Amino acid sequence: MSLGEFLRNRRGRVSPAEAGLPAGTGRRQTPGLRREELAALAGVSVDYYTRLERGRDTNPSRSVLDALASVLRLDDDERAHLHRLASPAAGAKESLNAKESLQEVRPALRQLLETVRPTPAYVLTQTSDLLAANEEGRSLLRGLTVPGNLVTYVFTHPAAREVFVSWRRMAEDCVAHLRTVADGPERTALVAHLQGRSDEFADLWATYDVRVKSGSRRAFRHVRAGSLELTSEILTAVDGQRFVMFRADPDSPGHSALGLLTPPGSAAESTAGRHA
Repeated sequence: MSLGEFLRNRRGRVSPAEAGLPAGTGRRQTPGLRREELAALAGVSVDYYTRLERGRDTNPSRSVLDALASVLRLDDDERAHLHRLASPAAGAKESLNAKESLQEVRPALRQLLETVRPTPAYVLTQTSDLLAANEEGRSLLRGLTVPGNLVTYVFTHPAAREVFVSWRRMAEDCVAHLRTVADGPERTALVAHLQGRSDEFADLWATYDVRVKSGSRRAFRHVRAGSLELTSEILTAVDGQRFVMFRADPDSPGHSALGLLTPPGSAAESTAGRHA
């Protein structure tokens, strides 16, 4: 989505009352703020703002973007996304880094997969391509394949709706995070693939929620371990690869059940993942 499309989407979400404007009289054809209202509140001319929405001016200053972000009530992730859309060069660099990160798993991250066992853990690219996982990670997300893609798993694998107790929340988080990834061939292909296979993905993509995935508590169902309450921790390397693990609090039921994630008879050394 372009800068103009993002601005139109967010303008439609802010009511006059939320922006501190009087309700006025008569019926409003625009669901949120009018262009002239947003322009006035941000301190820019209507003509200039209109050019931004229509893609005729693609180089707004940081101060203008910050003013628009404030009026549109953007959070930190959305504000960063707005600046990224207005800086194609930075987005192209991020896209290149994402492509390069697909080539191989960082050795330190591969070693870390074994170090944290029996905590389930994964190595993902920016677009959530799954590069490696330890035994417990593959066991927790039943049916997940390596290599594969976590977002594709969430939306298209039948087991995902059983594995995630709150499947809808996981789906929303996956799509919102994908929006933070710089546009490029990998993301474009993934989005097109999922839009063709999942109406739910297409609907969530159209809402344009933007949110970086961070540590959060999630509930899982597992055939041997039962119900588990785990907290995700995410470490991002300089090349964009993400190390994700689902840990359990000490002395919690989930902590004692982690050992049940290891498949019976599995080798001590995990062979999960793709070797570079």
